[in-house]
Amino acid sequence: MPLEGVRVVELGSLIAGPYAAGLLAQFGADVLKIEPPQDGDPLRRWRKLHDGTSLWWYGQSRNKKSITLDRRSAAGQEILRSLVAEADIVIENFRPGTLEKWGLGWEDLRAVNPTLAMVRVSGYGQTGPYKDRPGFAAIAESMGGLRYVPGYPDRSPVRSGVSIGDTLASLYGVIGALLAMHHPRANGSDGQFIDVALYESVFAVMEIVGHDVSGQVLKAGKRSELHPAPPVGAGR
Repeated sequence: MPLEGVRVVELGSLIAGPYAAGLLAQFGADVLKIEPPQDGDPLRRWRKLHDGTSLWWYGQSRNKKSITLDRRSAAGQEILRSLVAEADIVIENFRPGTLEKWGLGWEDLRAVNPTLAMVRVSGYGQTGPYKDRPGFAAIAESMGGLRYVPGYPDRSPVRSGVSIGDTLASLYGVIGALLAMHHPRANGSDGQFIDVALYESVFAVMEIVGHDVSGQVLKAGKRSELHPAPPVGAGR
């Protein structure tokens, strides 16, 4: 497998972070998933259950190893640092500042592993005025423009049917991690962290981004067409 021997520590939960780690695992990476004690990842009980466990969990968590670790405790933090010291990639999707509060932020972890590639997925990125807000795919898909496009022009925006905002961010995170792994090996420099925002990942795949120039946007209809942009505050 192309990623055989690559060690990944996954700190995320639910979709964006774990999906990225799952993609790496499918190509041979050794993924160690860190879960909180007692209940574990909420995805274990998400949607359709089979024998008490989510079918989604079975699909997303295959090829991974899993341990429980209290990241809020000093002992748990020390264990995690020792695991990161031997890792190539760390993936997390907490709200920005959470890991720093536990002494496990980028600067803390790169101190124990200078060549580390750290993927950080959040709603609005690690910096900026919205960084402290919780991020959800539904909001990211709206802010990125995706929910304006599908559906019907005379109705409210519709969901695509899957959590595409999360999975798009996961894909960008995986690309960033692989590039960051190549970077120190190519020129001997330190590792890097990859800052992935859900809404930016959605916006990046929108095919026409010329609103500022043309005043037009893609709009739902029988086919993708350009329409004049609605007034600020107007409905669809």
